Amino acid sequence: MTETETETEIETEVVVAGAGPTGLTLAYELTLAGVATLVLEKLPRRVEQVKGGGIQPRTAELLESRGLLEPLLKRATPHAPTGGHFAALPVPLDCGPWRTRHPCPIPIAQWELEDVLEERAIAAGARVLRGTAVSGVASDDDGVVVTTEGSRVRARYLVACDGGHSTVRKLLGLPFPGRPGTNQAVLAGIRLSSVSPLVPRHIGHMSTLMRRAGGYWTMLVPLGDDRYNFTFGHTDTPDAADTDVPDTVSRQEITTALHTVYGDETTLASVENSSRFGDATRQLEHYRAGRVLFAGDAAHIHPPLGGQGLNLGIQDAFNLGWKLAATLQDRAPDGLLDSYHAERHPVGAQVLHHTSAQRVLADPNPGEDVAALRDIFVDLLRLPDTNRHLAGLMSGLSLRHPLPGDHPLIGQRVPDADLVTEAGPTRVSTLFGAGHAVLLDLTGAVPPELPLPARVDVVRATCADDLGAATLLVRPDGYVCWAADTSTPADTTALLAAIADHLFVTERTNGGRHTPVVRTA
Repeated sequence: MTETETETEIETEVVVAGAGPTGLTLAYELTLAGVATLVLEKLPRRVEQVKGGGIQPRTAELLESRGLLEPLLKRATPHAPTGGHFAALPVPLDCGPWRTRHPCPIPIAQWELEDVLEERAIAAGARVLRGTAVSGVASDDDGVVVTTEGSRVRARYLVACDGGHSTVRKLLGLPFPGRPGTNQAVLAGIRLSSVSPLVPRHIGHMSTLMRRAGGYWTMLVPLGDDRYNFTFGHTDTPDAADTDVPDTVSRQEITTALHTVYGDETTLASVENSSRFGDATRQLEHYRAGRVLFAGDAAHIHPPLGGQGLNLGIQDAFNLGWKLAATLQDRAPDGLLDSYHAERHPVGAQVLHHTSAQRVLADPNPGEDVAALRDIFVDLLRLPDTNRHLAGLMSGLSLRHPLPGDHPLIGQRVPDADLVTEAGPTRVSTLFGAGHAVLLDLTGAVPPELPLPARVDVVRATCADDLGAATLLVRPDGYVCWAADTSTPADTTALLAAIADHLFVTERTNGGRHTPVVRTA
């Protein structure tokens, strides 16, 4: 149950501003690592508002590695497995070549996702204070003081996950460079009492859910029973983001769009929620400002094309969580926390880049040149190599961090292969439930007496699939940071150096080594 705080002075290790998917994922990751974490959320309760859209394949893999995917699948919107899309073009993206158990996006309402993440974060020990807006931030070399109405919170770090209009970012006066929006659209959660044959009956590929008629473009997504997500905008006279458009969306505005595109037989029964959104593209120059870090939409915003934003933020959190925990616990090698910006800023920039390209291709009122470009792009998407490339890009499966080392696996995600350990069959994904790094020994090459720092687990197993190496050192977020091909005794000097350089050093506080978790085949 979410707490309500009445104290005027609060101390914690990390304050997370914002209880959206990014902030709650980060809270879970930090708490899992033993870090005292407090989440501050300005809204008094969760709003069941249309936003988000779904879980991309790489995000699904990360959530599964922490045991978080199963409860989310129970809340997913009923759907037939359908490939993702690029710019809503009518060719599904095939993630099969990327060796994933989750090749299709998983549609789920964002509030359902948040509910599960908050429940798990609180169960792990995080505190979530709702109705608590950040009003001031002051930092020094030792930490931060976060001011809210009636309280002061002292912490060693603050992470701003408070959205595209981030209060923390504004309080610090940080520039948010980029391009302002040029169009606005409406998102609404609605119920329909009657429907015409033009209304989709089930969730299919994005291209099958979109229509254009009478100066409108629309996307109508059936959620079951009489519930729909309805997105629409104008094709002939785009709503410029800086024009005098009212913040509220009227029932008549929604009804007019529905009747124009889907006919008078389509009857609006009720509007459950509605909001407007734009297509601005912006990114912070630095994801860290001293003791304050930024993740999710507080660090980057982009046009909502391809279902990227929610997933980009959750993956920010998986990258940052273990690094910030190691820093707080005096286990981090030099530069580990700064590697969060070094790794995630280019990923955010790439998303901004390809969503800008998609904005051109998805223009609801394309001119002759754009229409020709779309035709060419559809043909290219039908080529296996092009489809594989864009499937990897949009799903997050092709991400490779620029880590040092010569082995071709370094920087890549490790696939969720089947393993056999002494305890029986298992999968790679199950090895990361505790949020530890994993030294996966597939040939007995790792000496049993090898001294390792805390939170590095040795797993001895066999694998019928070829994972590309005999021994793999995998970070808590599932990316390989060292690998060896030989089945002879591992080069322990290089292995221990990789651990010390890219993962954890031995804690200064306990004076040495721990007995690692060891599972054997």
